[in-house]
Amino acid sequence: MNTCPLCRVYTRVGALGLLAVGAGALIVGTAGHGRSALAESGETARPAVAAPEPPKDGGKPSDPKYVLGFTVKSIDGTDVDLAKYKGKVLLIVNVASKCGLTPQYEQLEALYKQKKDDGLVILGFPANNFGGQEPGTDAEIKTFCTSKYSVTFPMFAKISVKGADQHPLYKALCGQPAPIGGDPGWNFTKFVVDRQGRVQARFDSRVKPDDKALVAKIDELLKADATKPAEPPKAAN
Repeated sequence: MNTCPLCRVYTRVGALGLLAVGAGALIVGTAGHGRSALAESGETARPAVAAPEPPKDGGKPSDPKYVLGFTVKSIDGTDVDLAKYKGKVLLIVNVASKCGLTPQYEQLEALYKQKKDDGLVILGFPANNFGGQEPGTDAEIKTFCTSKYSVTFPMFAKISVKGADQHPLYKALCGQPAPIGGDPGWNFTKFVVDRQGRVQARFDSRVKPDDKALVAKIDELLKADATKPAEPPKAAN
């Protein structure tokens, strides 16, 4: 049984509301009494903002909002240049094996199988930043994911997603303008990246992979021409 107080808060949160602001910015709200799960986790409601201008060159853009200019280690220890995913729509998720939200692995895998042929790739980054809920080695994490949840989407070596040792990829993700930027508040925070390598949306931990708003955002980006930048979200009036 999970004993993490914050995960118990997540499971008790009621009446979640997701409001799509403009074309891609999300404000997540809760209803009920007492301190909200957002306050507990540090995940705050985020105002709308216009996305950065798309890269103008064909290589690795100098645009700081481009997040595919990094090489990371796969869960098997091999180097992976994230530029290989240009032209794909990405869902980047910090994952953990001993969290109350760990069953989201099942929904992530189902989403990947459903949409991978359309161009979706899910990238899982194990992290032990929250409650010590990813204590295992990379080999142990791989065995857990594949045996319990039959994960086939790409998994990477364990990294830090916040703090002084934050991985450069997460520095880029978390350095986006509001409402997308800011450190993850908990495990299973989700960043959506368009075919050009720009972060287009963020969904916090409680938003499940089969959530209608998340799936709609992914579908919107999948429909975009792979050779043309997606339309950026519009700022709220």
